[in-house]
Amino acid sequence: MPVRIDTLDRKILRLLQQDATRPLDEIAQEVGSSKTPVWNRIRKMREAGVIDRQVAVLDPAKVGLGSCFFVLVRTARHDAEWLASFTSALEARPEIVEAHRLAGEIDYLIKVRVADAAAYDRFYRALIEDVSIFSVTALLSMEEMIATTALPLGEPEG
Repeated sequence: MPVRIDTLDRKILRLLQQDATRPLDEIAQEVGSSKTPVWNRIRKMREAGVIDRQVAVLDPAKVGLGSCFFVLVRTARHDAEWLASFTSALEARPEIVEAHRLAGEIDYLIKVRVADAAAYDRFYRALIEDVSIFSVTALLSMEEMIATTALPLGEPEG
């Protein structure tokens, strides 16, 4: 269930999504408030789970993971036992940076970061050894045109 956030909260969240290491003084000045109310709002949004976590966003190429594959998975099984096995197989693969269960013809979409095609092949072989999959299609990203972790925070309704 969405948490109610107002215009000031949204301003604070936009700044934190750009750079969560900014000093509190800077954030307060930029949103037109003082330090204590801004700190209290950030604390309340953390407690409410609006701010899930703060992390460092790495450049994949600079850490040797310059190849991005989108893996489309179709399965013939949809029972709880298979899903538990599949989920365990995904959780065991550190190359996976995102995994989604989909509606439509494709059952799962997996985003994989690896060094190169050979590393993807090793990932693929390990995955199909761990779990039975009906079909797998891999798409190599030729260029990352947009990449952001920031959510598009519109103005509050009403």
